[in-house]
Amino acid sequence: MIDEETAYQALRSRDARFDGVFFLGVSTTGIYCRPSCPAVTPKRPNVRFYSSSAAAQAAGFRACRRCRPDSVPGSPEWNARADLVGRAMRLIGDGVVDREGVSGLAQRLGYSARQVHRQLTAELGAGPVALARAQRAHTARVLLQTTKLPVTETAFAAGFASVRQFNDTIREVYGYTPSELRNAGRRAGDMAGPGNASAGLVPLRLAHRGPYDVAGIFDFLAARAIPGVEEVVGPPGGRTYRRTLRLDRGPAVVEVDEARRATSGHWLECRLRLAGLRDLTTAVRRLRALFDLDADPQAVAERLGSDPVLGALVAARPGLRSPGSPDPHEQAVRAVLGQQITVAAARTITARLTRELGERLPEPDGGLTHLFPDAATLAASDLDVLPMPHSRRRALRGLATALADGTVRLDPGADRDEAARALLGLPGIGPWTVGYIRMRALSDPDVFLPTDAGVRHGLLRTGRPGDPRSAELASRAWRPWRSYALHHLWACAAQRPTTPSAGAPSPTTVTSGEGR
Repeated sequence: MIDEETAYQALRSRDARFDGVFFLGVSTTGIYCRPSCPAVTPKRPNVRFYSSSAAAQAAGFRACRRCRPDSVPGSPEWNARADLVGRAMRLIGDGVVDREGVSGLAQRLGYSARQVHRQLTAELGAGPVALARAQRAHTARVLLQTTKLPVTETAFAAGFASVRQFNDTIREVYGYTPSELRNAGRRAGDMAGPGNASAGLVPLRLAHRGPYDVAGIFDFLAARAIPGVEEVVGPPGGRTYRRTLRLDRGPAVVEVDEARRATSGHWLECRLRLAGLRDLTTAVRRLRALFDLDADPQAVAERLGSDPVLGALVAARPGLRSPGSPDPHEQAVRAVLGQQITVAAARTITARLTRELGERLPEPDGGLTHLFPDAATLAASDLDVLPMPHSRRRALRGLATALADGTVRLDPGADRDEAARALLGLPGIGPWTVGYIRMRALSDPDVFLPTDAGVRHGLLRTGRPGDPRSAELASRAWRPWRSYALHHLWACAAQRPTTPSAGAPSPTTVTSGEGR
């Protein structure tokens, strides 16, 4: 939590960079807002500051109907932090409290439930139950205002234990009954088309802060899309990314649009077709991780933009993101499959693995036909379907076994350092692969790969030495945002220079990530 005077100045300037970093309650109105709310700035004595929307709700404030503070991007702090609170917030965002309770959350973190509650309350002003309750309220609002799902079904789909609990929470948080909240959404034009609720389709907007290099992330995902599991359809500028997801209640198909309307705010348009609407919270969190929507691009630009190596690259690609993954186990397997081969070759071999061992969808959905094979299936297979060296097949089987039996944990609450040590202990997995898994599967914003070919070529394009030692020394100035520096160098390496320089490779020879 930043100091209150700084927070008030951010409020006076309606600085959207702080949306999700703190919330403010206004004592004279009983309403809490995000810092960028367009309402008249309240007087300083009437303002109370909170580290989370849950804390504001617990203090008796209801959500502002103009700025919808419950829908802001999550704090970038939770991806950067590796301590108990950061890990707990990632797990709560994934819906663990709703699925497993506070005891399940504490068990995953390796602490007592009392200790988890104490630390969360000390930092955020709310314990895990209140934080999960705020998340359920937001999910319920999305369902009420974007689908025609009956109110009773909405309550259970959002994770509430009873309709009474649901009704009470909606009135407390939004100052409306559920029916009134739905009518407000209809007046605002948020309601989805007819039949969407019965089809399990949820249209929504995925909010982000600051500039967003949407073309760059679509290019990255398109180059690595696994046929049958992922596809990118449409022309550049109007593409849609589609993929399958394995969720608790069955397979899901999700799609995110590249196109940004002239009147669009800071969000991506998204649609989710779910087997069970209770999976909505988990699906949204995983898409947010994939598209790196909780990042703070201004903080990244402040650190990297003044660097003599990266400054011009950052200016040329404002809002560049570091893509995560919606399935950490899948991402780890893809990283091993892509060792020492090109991105195109990795995509081909991964598609073959999916066809042979992946679970088929009940019905194809466009070009989507399969779920990526889970770790248990891979561990039980002899993997002879894959044309790869025996050592690579052994590494893949060892990884799958470790993921299936829990020797290696890559869930949102995993300790990143511990996961890295466990991965390095497996046969055939080295530092490059571990770093890539850490960056993509665990959303670590501070990973650098000094031996990577794309890093070498990117540094050469900037006129700097590209050897691993020089790269590592240069990267020390880029902490804690080295993953973003890595993507800037990859993007630079892939560009076709107007005047080729000595030693600079052709862009067709430069590949990085899931293939090198």
